[in-house]
Amino acid sequence: MSSRGFSLPAAAPGPLRADAAAGRGTRCEDGRVLDPRDLYVRHGAGAGAGTDAAGPVLLHALTGFVDAGQAGQLARDHLLETLEHQALATFDVDQLLDYRSRRPPMIFEADHWVSYDDPGLVLHDMTDAAGHSFLLLEGAEPDVQWERFIAAVTGLVEELGVRVTIGVHGIPMGVPHTRPTSVTAHGSRPELIAGREPWIGTVQVPGSVINLLELRLGQAGRDAMGFAVHVPHYLAQAEYPAAAAALIDNVAAATDLVLPTTALHAAAERTRSELDEQVAASPDVAAVVTALEQQYDAYLATRGEESGGADLLAGRRGFPTADELGAELERFLADRSKGGDQPEA
Repeated sequence: MSSRGFSLPAAAPGPLRADAAAGRGTRCEDGRVLDPRDLYVRHGAGAGAGTDAAGPVLLHALTGFVDAGQAGQLARDHLLETLEHQALATFDVDQLLDYRSRRPPMIFEADHWVSYDDPGLVLHDMTDAAGHSFLLLEGAEPDVQWERFIAAVTGLVEELGVRVTIGVHGIPMGVPHTRPTSVTAHGSRPELIAGREPWIGTVQVPGSVINLLELRLGQAGRDAMGFAVHVPHYLAQAEYPAAAAALIDNVAAATDLVLPTTALHAAAERTRSELDEQVAASPDVAAVVTALEQQYDAYLATRGEESGGADLLAGRRGFPTADELGAELERFLADRSKGGDQPEA
């Protein structure tokens, strides 16, 4: 099939599975696996006029998992606001979300209901600044039927000839805002992240659809990777444009896409100035930031040595832990916010 056409053939008999041998997916009582294609509705064939012969890139940014600094959400919103796009497929969120676990907001005005914030999960056909097509999957992370959803995405990846799938989000780290924004890169093949050193060792984390998708695609022999941008602990709950810009810049560097980040970098500069003013106004907070800088610099100085470097998540080498430092600044920023002088991030 051509990677330019973005068209699916007529449905073939039998269920589509992410791993046919393992039979992963949501099953009926009689043991049949529900067809993943019933989870979404297609909207036209898609443009794909600028897609190269290698196939499109699929970028995904789903809300619901950890996204410190709202990095993935900001990156997603920025791309949707600045690039041409059209819906290619819409997922049936009624089958995938537990509304009681994260109730969508509604607006009540005086004596009547005004609006309801419909959750969505949409695959967009995007056009970058150079006219090349790529795909963006964005919206709410499914609460249920993970394997069936992943089977549906895997089917779209196969049919649309996707060459690589990339996930983005933010994670809180013991790093200061005064140092360059860094990312943890991971992929289904070492070649996808060649030249990048790991920032942490082996850790156990709660599962998520975005990470399970990368794992399943890799097991199916598909190229998949992700970028987790490091957001200072004390800014994890605020909007942090520098993190969103770093995610988009890394996606562009890993692909041939031309993605705009000028507005995000400008917002990041404004945020940096506001944060610097807050830090300068408090000697206690300045001392905490200095400690974070020392921890960060010590980590970089020992990174790659055979003896092993300090782990930014562990707070080793005599410095306070990242959690302790983060809690200190979070308390400070919360106090400033109560006083009405917390700057917009």
